[in-house]
Amino acid sequence: MTDRPRIVFMGTPEFAVPSLAACTELGEVVLVVTQPDKPKGRGQALAAPPVKQWALAHGLAVAQPEKLKATRFHEQLLPLAPEVAVVAAYGKILPPEMLAVPTRGCVNVHGSLLPRWRGAAPIQWAVASGDPTTGVCLMLMEAGLDTGPVIACREMAIGPSDTGGTMHDKLALLGADLLRSDLPAYLAGERTPAPQDHARATLAPILRKENGRLDFRLPAPMLEARLRGFTPWPGGYTTVSGKLLKVLKATAGQGRGEPGVVLSASSAGLEVACAQGSLVLHEVLPEGKRAMSTAQYLSGHPLESGARLG
Repeated sequence: MTDRPRIVFMGTPEFAVPSLAACTELGEVVLVVTQPDKPKGRGQALAAPPVKQWALAHGLAVAQPEKLKATRFHEQLLPLAPEVAVVAAYGKILPPEMLAVPTRGCVNVHGSLLPRWRGAAPIQWAVASGDPTTGVCLMLMEAGLDTGPVIACREMAIGPSDTGGTMHDKLALLGADLLRSDLPAYLAGERTPAPQDHARATLAPILRKENGRLDFRLPAPMLEARLRGFTPWPGGYTTVSGKLLKVLKATAGQGRGEPGVVLSASSAGLEVACAQGSLVLHEVLPEGKRAMSTAQYLSGHPLESGARLG
């Protein structure tokens, strides 16, 4: 191994930026591969991914292939002779011919404690499922979905007020720290990747808008965890008299009643019965309005005990 290993970095969103920065400290980043620019905002103007923005600002070469396999993109990497490819939230499956290019393989920075939460949204599902802890792993990639052997992991507690958004930011930094501490050791042959226990694997599928629908037939602690896990997106929502009501903040309560029925509506919050306990709504976003406290919402949309949500 050379003192400055040749690294190809592959990543796209904000989560990947700290890992890219770490790679520039650990070796020579010979190429940054990210997804193509995409339309964004009301004007739908093309916007560069955060990784591309950071790379160009620091003088790094960038490639944005539309497809990896169809364009035989791996052939563009061969002349670069990378020792390792570091992948962090790239967003596309790497074909076998890509995995074979770096002499020491492709190392993925994954936002969970594998084999728990393999897949596209591990950070959000860990919070949404009420896990007390999560973390990041460095994994040697193979053809399966996050099935490769693990080089190293770092654990972090999920606090009672943490959301998918706050844990995203914390784990992005933790992943970069893990790269700094363990990637050099792996490249030096001092870390032997350990196979995962596939029998313990759980999946973290890509998030969809419908994941945010509050189903009051579930226990209140589960709904409260899902609301935090799916913040900022897709968030949590229900309906009142057929109109959409986004729920921005809520806590689990001890009330009892038929799921979906309003137990109380006061300045203390809007309490809705669940299968177990109740969900107390504190901050909401009515359809076509701004975010407001439930007290403000109720002053213009009075609800009485016995009304139904959802």
